Amino acid sequence: LLLLLLLPLPAAAAPGDFDPYRVLGVGRSSSQADIKKAYKRLAREWHPDKNKDPGAEDKFIQISKAYEILSNEEKRANFDRYGDAGESQGFSQHRQFHRFHDGFYFDESFFHFPFNSERRDTSDEKYLLHFSHYINEIVPDSFKKPYLIKITSDWCFSCIHIEPVWKEVAQELETLGAGIGVVHAGYERRLAHHLGAHSTPTLLGLINGKITFFHNAVVRENLRQFVENLLPGNLVEKITDKNYIRFLSDWRKDNKPHVLLFDHMPVVPLLYKLTAFAYRDYLSFGYVYVGLQGTEELSSQYNINVYTPTMMVFKEHIDRPADVVQAREMKKQLIDDFLSQNKFLVVARLTNQRLFQELCPVKKSHRQRKHCVVLLTGEGEKFAEAYEAFLTFAVANTKDTLKFVHIYNERQPEFADALLMDEEKYRGRSAVVILERRNNAGKIAYRALEEAWTGSKEDNFILLDLLDQLRTDPGLLSSETVVADLNDELAPMFLIRWLYSTLDYISDCWDSLFHSNWREMMPLLSLLFSALFILFGTVIVQAFSDSSDTRDSPPSEKEETAAKTEKNDTSFSKESNSRIPKKGFVEVTELTDINYTSNLVRLRPGHMNVVLILSNSTKTPLLQKFALEVYTFTGSSSLHFSFLSLDKHREWLEYLLEFAQDAAPIPNQYDKHFLERDYTGYVLALNGHKKYFCLFKPHRSGDEGGTLGSCEDYDASLHVEARGKPSCSPGSRSIKNKLHKLSFWMERLLEGSLQRFYIPSWPALD
Repeated sequence: LLLLLLLPLPAAAAPGDFDPYRVLGVGRSSSQADIKKAYKRLAREWHPDKNKDPGAEDKFIQISKAYEILSNEEKRANFDRYGDAGESQGFSQHRQFHRFHDGFYFDESFFHFPFNSERRDTSDEKYLLHFSHYINEIVPDSFKKPYLIKITSDWCFSCIHIEPVWKEVAQELETLGAGIGVVHAGYERRLAHHLGAHSTPTLLGLINGKITFFHNAVVRENLRQFVENLLPGNLVEKITDKNYIRFLSDWRKDNKPHVLLFDHMPVVPLLYKLTAFAYRDYLSFGYVYVGLQGTEELSSQYNINVYTPTMMVFKEHIDRPADVVQAREMKKQLIDDFLSQNKFLVVARLTNQRLFQELCPVKKSHRQRKHCVVLLTGEGEKFAEAYEAFLTFAVANTKDTLKFVHIYNERQPEFADALLMDEEKYRGRSAVVILERRNNAGKIAYRALEEAWTGSKEDNFILLDLLDQLRTDPGLLSSETVVADLNDELAPMFLIRWLYSTLDYISDCWDSLFHSNWREMMPLLSLLFSALFILFGTVIVQAFSDSSDTRDSPPSEKEETAAKTEKNDTSFSKESNSRIPKKGFVEVTELTDINYTSNLVRLRPGHMNVVLILSNSTKTPLLQKFALEVYTFTGSSSLHFSFLSLDKHREWLEYLLEFAQDAAPIPNQYDKHFLERDYTGYVLALNGHKKYFCLFKPHRSGDEGGTLGSCEDYDASLHVEARGKPSCSPGSRSIKNKLHKLSFWMERLLEGSLQRFYIPSWPALD
């Protein structure tokens, strides 16, 4: 007990050894703005890339850790209260123990437990990621190099198990050019959740902003292969004697220098692939395996030492390299220095705004002036001689403050017109312009050669003289203008971009389906199965439902009574609703073989078509009377009104009436057809969905119970236009009286109290 009490005493000051306030040089009452200002100042001073002091890296780590504590209010409060900013469960118990006995400090290092992150190897500290750092720096940087990220936490036995392999692979990949990151799930829960890591340890790759999880055994070979598989497959082309001419000649189409690496390795080294990915926007890469048959001509052509890795850059001339580097061990720093000096052609073509800004940057001061000599030319053999002369001049006069570029007038017409002012002397010919960009808004100062560029000795002397004067007299560029952004000539078509985006989305979904955490996938799977259950359940219910419209026989008396009761209850839902007409007329259409299917056979459930039977001779008076009787019912959206010509479709009507009981025609009344029954004035209410109809029979002439309305009274309230002039003759009154009390019949129709006559199917209307 005495040993336990005495030994931890020197260690009790350990948490207090690191004081974030002292590291940042701020007081305990400092505001967040003061803390942030102090952090930025110290970070710039002690950044390892700028400060070559041996202890700069450790100092920078302490500054970052101090800012992490003080910028987080919860961690800062914990430090102010307990002298530590820990968040683990052990720390909570440690605080409870302090409250229980302030004079006793329990140091977990006494038992040598390696679970707490502060007691572990500090090699991961320089790789620690924070959420804002990840979003603002790591994700954009993933478009230049892939990242291998580890998510870890305290009290993680598996994390300790993979630590030796991870440390070895992280150091190896970092020297090759890959990015390394570590996320502590205990302190960076938001970032861990953003990355989709629900357990520790988790390894994942990041490239082009896309996350890919590692699912194999954690061994060196698998991790290297995982990072290599993240890279696109077409970064480096295998070059032999058969295709090297074609590869090097593509500089004109790609507008890039081409790089060849000669090595005795049968596969492309990972270092070379990572380099090709980092410089893919500027250079095209090829690999020559010198031990392979079929590369002898290539090695002899450029005098290659097959025992030493050799890198060559080819620009406009493919018969000789523009630059060469040889080394027994190609290091990343050596390759970066070599390629960064050869990113552009001698006379690069301006194909987009980004390239224009890099080759012709905006001047920042008088000493940093950079001028661009632009050849505005065209495509084809006609302009080849002028271009070759300009290229020869550029090779002899290229300087750090002077860049030579060319542009195709047809592909960048706005840029060419702004500089040449569409002058006639330059039309169809090449021109040379010296320019300097003044700001990022497109403002430039320039001067064009007085005459068109032909590449003659006189043109060379004039251009050289102007460049010499420009070094001493910047005011030589007397003209100013504003040019629009250049068109992106090499951008893929919209359809191709859309296709690539679709393929990436499908690939992401496929990867998520088989490799995502099932807890994360459960909501999506639940939604999917619910939708499928509802869809197939609806289809099955409809398939096995015993609908009344599938019956071939009329309903029984019990079913008839139930149907009437249901009808009385619903009453087409019109008794409770107002039947105020919505229009000032009655729309009555003729029922023909053309609209027969839509107006009757396939009529929506709950809808009925009220059909008036008439002949050619009775058409006008019956339609007028019919419109007057049914006008008050036109507000119902479930009723449709039609008329049927008895002269055309008598057989169809007689077939229908055979199913009606006591539906004999009016005796002693005949129309012009000899010995044919007179059905004019009949009204049928047809329910196309349930296959039944209700029948209205005209009143006899001597049975009218009311007075007949005159033509004048009718014309005052008429809401339908009829062909011809209404007739007031006694024959017209007799015909109109056939529809007397039709409105009362319509009331009963809506109440559902009329008798229904069912038919097996609707006959064809020929």
